[in-house]
Amino acid sequence: MPVPLRRRKRLLPLPTLRSLWRLALVAWCVLLTLADSEEACGDAPGRPDPSAASQPFLPPGVEDPGWPHLRGPRGDGHSPEIRLASEWPASGPPVLWVKELGQGYSSFVAQGDRVYTQFQNLGGQYVVCLAARTGEVVWQYRYDWPFEAAGLYPGPRATPTLAGGKIYFAAPSGLVGCLNDQGKLLWSRDLLQEFDGRGTGFGYACSPAVIDGKVVMPVGGPEASMVALDAEDGALVWKSGDDTASYTPAMVISLAGKRQIIGYLEHALCAFDLQTGKLLWRRKLSQGYDEHSAWPVYSEPYLWFSGPFQAGSQLLKLRPEQEPDLVWQGPILSNDVASSVLVDGALYGFDLHEAQSKAHRPSRGAFRCVDLLTGELRWSNGEPRVRRSSDPADSAAQQVVGHASLIVADGKLVLLNDLGELILARASPEKYEELARATALGGEICWTTPALHGGCLFLKNHSRAVCVYVGEPGLLELDAASTLSVAQIPQGRARDWSALLGVEPEYAMDPPTWRWLGRWLAAGLAILLAAGLVIGGLALLLGQRCTPGQYRAAFCGLSFLGGVLVGAPLSLAVEDFVFTWPVSLYVAFHAVVQQLRLPGQEPPTRRQRWRERLVVTGFLLVCAAYFFACRRLSLVTEWTFLSGFIAALPCCFAVRWLSQASVRNWRTAIAEGLLTMAGFLAFYAAGVALLLLKYDVVAT
Repeated sequence: MPVPLRRRKRLLPLPTLRSLWRLALVAWCVLLTLADSEEACGDAPGRPDPSAASQPFLPPGVEDPGWPHLRGPRGDGHSPEIRLASEWPASGPPVLWVKELGQGYSSFVAQGDRVYTQFQNLGGQYVVCLAARTGEVVWQYRYDWPFEAAGLYPGPRATPTLAGGKIYFAAPSGLVGCLNDQGKLLWSRDLLQEFDGRGTGFGYACSPAVIDGKVVMPVGGPEASMVALDAEDGALVWKSGDDTASYTPAMVISLAGKRQIIGYLEHALCAFDLQTGKLLWRRKLSQGYDEHSAWPVYSEPYLWFSGPFQAGSQLLKLRPEQEPDLVWQGPILSNDVASSVLVDGALYGFDLHEAQSKAHRPSRGAFRCVDLLTGELRWSNGEPRVRRSSDPADSAAQQVVGHASLIVADGKLVLLNDLGELILARASPEKYEELARATALGGEICWTTPALHGGCLFLKNHSRAVCVYVGEPGLLELDAASTLSVAQIPQGRARDWSALLGVEPEYAMDPPTWRWLGRWLAAGLAILLAAGLVIGGLALLLGQRCTPGQYRAAFCGLSFLGGVLVGAPLSLAVEDFVFTWPVSLYVAFHAVVQQLRLPGQEPPTRRQRWRERLVVTGFLLVCAAYFFACRRLSLVTEWTFLSGFIAALPCCFAVRWLSQASVRNWRTAIAEGLLTMAGFLAFYAAGVALLLLKYDVVAT
């Protein structure tokens, strides 16, 4: 017979008060251990884990600073990490993860087992937190609608900043905000609206500078050139200066033991006292339109800065309570969107040999090493006068660096060029010594800066993010089977759209001159006249073997091709920019009008209806292709000539009426040709008139 359960219980000793206390204590310790282990495993979203620090990549006794800022832990592009691999496999370094993200120029920041960046898609702009080792989304915070989603520079420009367990971010609209480590908004302010900010017409791009409990931002408003906010609640601490801002963030330096804020503004370089905002000194740089995006380089007491438009660079020697002294100034090392770094007294950076960096093709210039104190060129990589190929294989074969953002770690330069190539080179002032190269983000022009954390590089372009392991192979904790190679990342190829133009304007979105407008008009009329003469000659030869409609279709087709194809060789011949695409726009519209049904006409046949639909669809596609190509090529005419069709309607309808005449002879043919050219004149004049409403057109 089974023993009753209650009798089994009697075999156990009855618990005493003391044993119950011990049991409760053990249970409490177990719960604490489990809670700690859960946090260490990253189950608490958004909380950086101190135990996740990659100690093998740091010198003994050095705490892991992460990569909390666009320019690293010290704001100078340097990382304290060591034990980076000196070479990569033929297939490239291991890839831990690849994640599709949206548009934007934001780079990554990292702390513990989390990385952060900004991006946009059709739903809006976001700050996103990812798991560093897997790329999984921990949280994301939507802060605005998309910015110029179909524009020349779409998406956010600034990179978040990590400080005190919080995430600070800035939007292209001028919105600045603070999130906690769970992605919850703590505060936000619209700086451009509140302080009437100026100088950032292409979108606010300044990453927040967080120091001593302050968030310091260039704004460019009246009496608010530089603004400091309280990091806890966003309250105004101080504002100072009257200069318009630009795209370079505030830079924190220390001179004689006192911290200052350097503002690299649109027309001036300024220094402000960190605590009070007092303007310490101001150095005027330019007037009219100017812009600065590259970071200055500081090595106490020397401040080096550079600019676009082939302005070269300058070195200043700072003095407490006094104006700085100019040490040297020269045309060497013009930086735009890619900043230089300093290693052991040598500057490394891309010397841009164009007015500004190109968003539609590789920028022309040379990667160089320059002595900081003398401005002497130590070595140069690449031919600055030659336009670079858009094929990474060509750059790799010649070991050309190109237009590249870079950081420094373990005595090495880590570069990401505008073709998406990841390059490892030795930081040597003696010569350029390339150690390894792999294409990580091919297919798009890439302007972001690498972020290094735990032996991994976090990279991003306009469509995806990649985590690449660059430490010594023996330190990689993951299984080889769980990683990819760079060769396995889907890669595209950046196209050089400027080949469509032959000669392109020097400046992005540069308004045409009157000389240009005159040449464009003459070229357009010449194309129409030449097409008319060719088709007229064919009509004399063929006579009535072709219908008038077929001759008109041939004229439209020949004129359209002339507008598309003649501009590039003509530009090369005259060594100036000649824009003939408006001819193709006008001819496509002209063809649509010729297909319109006039009152009193017989109902169209099925074939005629399909032809009408095809012509209208083709016209819409031509307009879309024109706008997209102009936007990719930074042409200000992207929208102006799309507004000229209404002005051409009377002449186009007159041509249509003449084409229906019962009697046709050489007089009606000449009248049609003259009216067609008059319609183009009206179309062109309307486009130019709208251009004049927005821009100041100069003579040359």
